[in-house]
Amino acid sequence: MVEPAHDIVLLPDQVFCEGRLLSDRAVHIVDGKLARVTERADASTYPHARPLPGLLTPGLIDLQVNGGGGVLFNTSPTPAGIEAILAAHRSLGTSHILPTVITDCPDVLERAVDAVLSAWGMRGLAGIHIEGPHISVQRRGTHAAEYVRPLSDDTKAHVERLRARGIPTMITVAPEVVSPAEIAALARTGAIVSLGHSDATFEQAEAALAAGARCFTHLFNAMSQMTGRAPGMVGAALRSDAHAGFICDGHHVSDTMLAITLSAKRGRDRMFLVSDAMPTVGGPEEFVLYGNTIRVDDGRLVNSSGSLAGAHVSMAESVTRLVKRLAIQPQAALSMAITTPARLLDDTAGDPLTGAPVRDLLVWSAGLSDWRRLSDLLPKAKTRTS
Repeated sequence: MVEPAHDIVLLPDQVFCEGRLLSDRAVHIVDGKLARVTERADASTYPHARPLPGLLTPGLIDLQVNGGGGVLFNTSPTPAGIEAILAAHRSLGTSHILPTVITDCPDVLERAVDAVLSAWGMRGLAGIHIEGPHISVQRRGTHAAEYVRPLSDDTKAHVERLRARGIPTMITVAPEVVSPAEIAALARTGAIVSLGHSDATFEQAEAALAAGARCFTHLFNAMSQMTGRAPGMVGAALRSDAHAGFICDGHHVSDTMLAITLSAKRGRDRMFLVSDAMPTVGGPEEFVLYGNTIRVDDGRLVNSSGSLAGAHVSMAESVTRLVKRLAIQPQAALSMAITTPARLLDDTAGDPLTGAPVRDLLVWSAGLSDWRRLSDLLPKAKTRTS
């Protein structure tokens, strides 16, 4: 095994720390982890420090990952399946994910929850996202109608099991299907109740937020839209202080609409990137979902009828698109891929940079056009042999 050098000081052009882009900083790597970031007085302070061209950041955090590396969580709801999906996204710059189980039969949900409980503590596993099955049939998207059902005692028990272990749990529900009282009960467990796959009215969405929902799932997609006389779920999301995930691939939402939304959203630091990635990300160009073949067609994931069926994009590609196509400032783009999702999962946790292993740190070029792993840029220690 080859390991990166330890106990060194790096002088990056910039570092993304505590949600801000900072210059004139020294980064201290101790025993293979980022120990601290200090102000850089002058070059003589660190005579053995190494210049590091570029912008240093933690790995990215994705709260909606259906699959990767040829593996779909729904069809491989096991610790091995989670490990394979993690490895695929780690190779693309994402260090932490919520594996996402979508609408399916009760056995699949149970196995997915069991897998996360068994794998808890695995590097990069940040919790679980239960997306459905308690959603609107009319707004189900690619979710299979035959598995859509009312909130059950089984789902409540699964959420309670996860939260009893302190595992971050996001659950997407439709407020016209799941009542305010049921949303309140889920929220009391500490689960992140997210609204999505819903044809709810503005008033129904507002009632769900008042009951304890605090997030929206892939904003604009699979939800009631905002019109002149009916604000719908999109209007409720924009008017609220709740968080909202969004997909930035140029297919699910237009770049222009996303730029408008990022300007209009109420609440500071509430929008965050998700990939909604399917197995084709870091894997082959097609897979099977509910017995149907889903394939990549000119960058879009489509089913046999040509409709969108998940996303074929990485978080790093999405960050670059935010900067290059939407003219979002790098600090804001990185916040939406690191700081905001981290704080949504745990608002008491410290900065994702501190304590991060070298193998998870990224070094970006100017304008966030591309990135490399810090571990690939450092001299290697002697190879250990057993």
